[in-house]
Amino acid sequence: MTDLTGKIAVVTGGNSGIGYATAERLKADGARVIITGRSPERVTEAAAALDVVGLVADVNSVSALGRLADEVKALVGSIDILFINAGVFEPAPLGSISEDMFDRQIGINFKGAVFTLEKFLPILNDGASVVNLSSINAYTGMANTAIYSASKAAMNSFTRTAATELAPRKIRVNVVNPGPIKTAIFGKSGLSETDLNGFSVAMEQRVPLKRFGEPSEVAHLVSFLASSEASFITGGEYNIDGGLNINPLMN
Repeated sequence: MTDLTGKIAVVTGGNSGIGYATAERLKADGARVIITGRSPERVTEAAAALDVVGLVADVNSVSALGRLADEVKALVGSIDILFINAGVFEPAPLGSISEDMFDRQIGINFKGAVFTLEKFLPILNDGASVVNLSSINAYTGMANTAIYSASKAAMNSFTRTAATELAPRKIRVNVVNPGPIKTAIFGKSGLSETDLNGFSVAMEQRVPLKRFGEPSEVAHLVSFLASSEASFITGGEYNIDGGLNINPLMN
């Protein structure tokens, strides 16, 4: 089992989905965990269920991220693990992309990730681990996901540069690229239930392993990358997609 005893971890977007599962995994592996999210009600509910600290912050606001880092510093001083997970998915075909949709996805998925790291850098311990959540959409060219995919491609590029710049402090920065995972993010996409069901069936058939992944499976990978067992791994990208990205035409 991965041992994170004595480590302090922050998980953004930790009130649901992959963030929630990862907070649960990190705690089970011995870490002290702080989760963040935009909704006070959801953060409070998730923090109580997980028995962890919950803080409210909108990652689309740089000032809110600054206040969040200050709150974490006041609570624990410094941290060892930062899982930058908060994100949104809003599909739309070219010709139907609104400025608001563009700003929201780039603002949360990329700008929010960049400034989360910026604001937490002063309280990251030397030797800390940063794990960014991206997506295989950074590479797939999937229809209707141009802005979402671009935000994730930017995240992956940012990860590589951050890994290089933070190496002198022995801070490792890696990125995880999930494929289709059973989370509520698709339900928040604005698609109808009929479209969602059709998407799910079609996607399952395209995945070589013929199923969606579980949030807990991503959580195990994040916990490993955050641990000393991954001490020689930085700047890496790890697909966890049932083989979808290496064999996109399989059916």
